[in-house]
Amino acid sequence: MPPSTTPVTAAPTTPATPAPTTASTTPSATGEPPLTARQAERRRRILRAATALAARGGYEAVQMREVAESAQVALGTLYRYFPSKVHLLVAVMLEQLQGLQEHIRRHPPTDPEPAPRVADTLTRAFHALQREPLLAEAMVRALSFADRSVGAEVDQVSIATGQLILDAIGQSGPPSESQRAAVRVIEHTWHSALVAWLSGRASIAEVRADLHTAARLLTLP
Repeated sequence: MPPSTTPVTAAPTTPATPAPTTASTTPSATGEPPLTARQAERRRRILRAATALAARGGYEAVQMREVAESAQVALGTLYRYFPSKVHLLVAVMLEQLQGLQEHIRRHPPTDPEPAPRVADTLTRAFHALQREPLLAEAMVRALSFADRSVGAEVDQVSIATGQLILDAIGQSGPPSESQRAAVRVIEHTWHSALVAWLSGRASIAEVRADLHTAARLLTLP
């Protein structure tokens, strides 16, 4: 599912300094027990390795054995964290969206109306992915290939995309039912526009126009 000085760039593949073994408070996307700090750092290394491979060569370049070697983990360990390449790349997509969310919260759109703020947020997101087209292609293909076994991870991506939109709306209370419906349509439009751009069926200008059109749903009663 990017933007300005955003984190959707190829991550370095050099291993990070091992973290201490205190427990992490962040649960996994599948609802399993939280990872320890050491496990979380190992997972980050795996995601960085997959991101770098995808940014250089797209979906086909992400081979599990190469990811394991780059992340300096055993192949069996990699499969315990991510049962397939699709699981891995969907997790990369979630990480990119979460990084983007933090960036947008630090540099929020400034238009007084919610629809232009949403359009600006998603346009910035798109431009970040545009800077790494092979990475974007790899992540979108993984989402397209995902079956029920990746359902929890795909749901997390959907939630993160929806939260980007809700943050851009910027209201203090929970969204109304009509807003929730609009958010779902905007989310689908963003994903479809990204697929159309990656496949060469839509120009950047058309993507931008579609995002602005979808965002105007927020102004409907």
